[in-house]
Amino acid sequence: MDRLRQSLLDAPIIEKDGYHYFVHPISDGVPMLRPELLREIVISIIRKADLDVDKIVTPAAMGIHISTAVSLMTDIPLVVVRKRQYGLEGEVALSQVTGYSESEMYINDVEPGDRVLVLDDVLSTGGTLTAITGALDEVGAEIADVVAVIKKVGGENKLEETEHDAKTLINVDVVDGEVVIVDENGDG
Repeated sequence: MDRLRQSLLDAPIIEKDGYHYFVHPISDGVPMLRPELLREIVISIIRKADLDVDKIVTPAAMGIHISTAVSLMTDIPLVVVRKRQYGLEGEVALSQVTGYSESEMYINDVEPGDRVLVLDDVLSTGGTLTAITGALDEVGAEIADVVAVIKKVGGENKLEETEHDAKTLINVDVVDGEVVIVDENGDG
C-alpha cells in the first residue's frame, strides 16, 4: 500500500466550515487518479474482500471507479446505488444521511438471497454504508463483506451501530492540517 499511503500523505488539505478535509483522487476524483494507484488498491481489495459473491454493490459516484475495476478483474457483476429514481420493478429507496449531506438513493437489480460485496471509497461517518446495508438487509440480500478503501477516524461511525463491519485498506486522520496515517493495514 505504498502508493496509497504516499498519496494520502501528499493530499492537499482544504478547510471547509472549520473542518479540515483532504482532497484525494479516490474520494474526490482530484487530483488525477493514476492507474498504478488504482491498480494497487484493486489488488488489495481482491486480497482482503470475500469475493464469493453474486454481485458487487457500490454507491454513486466515488465508489464506481474502484468497483468497476474490481468487477473487471473478478468477473463479478456490478450494481450501482443511484441518486436518481428510475421506477424499475424491484427498485428499493433508501435515505442516505452523511456528515456532509442528506439524500435519497435507489437500489436496482439486487434480489432476495443475492450474496453481495459492498464497496466504497471512504468510510467517514458511516451514513452511506449504513443506509446501503440496511436497504440490502430489507431486500433479503446476504452481505458477505463490506470494504472501504480509506477510513477517516476520530468521528462518529454509524456503521458501528449495525451488525455489519467494514474492512478498510488504510485508516487516516487529519491533525493540525496534515494527514496522519493511523493504521496502514486498515481495519483498526
